[in-house]
Amino acid sequence: MDKKKIGGESTYEISPAYKDKFRPQPVKQIIKEVLNAKLSKVLYEQGKTETLTKLLADEIKDRIREHPDLKMPRYKIIVQVIIGEQRGQGIRMGARCFWDCDTDAMASETFHNETLFCVATAFGVYHY
Repeated sequence: MDKKKIGGESTYEISPAYKDKFRPQPVKQIIKEVLNAKLSKVLYEQGKTETLTKLLADEIKDRIREHPDLKMPRYKIIVQVIIGEQRGQGIRMGARCFWDCDTDAMASETFHNETLFCVATAFGVYHY
């Protein structure tokens, strides 16, 4: 009975190579570029924020994945985008993650104009 081979060769890698790790600085730059391009002329409208946050999160994730210098095999990229109305108020945000400090990281960027603020965070979690 022939056994079919499923998938590729096992690599038995338990951590990424240094060049393949999540690098926060280039990711932060991508987030900044996307937020500036998409939000610079946008006015806050309560009913449209749900669609806008999904659009921004998808574009940030796609740009991270497509960037030629950010080859991160076996990384799960998670993007969170929060948009709120700018009325001079303060805001505090937090995130807790259970991860490996040697392989996992995050990058965050904030954008604001006269009518809205936006906080976008990208988490890179290595999949063992």
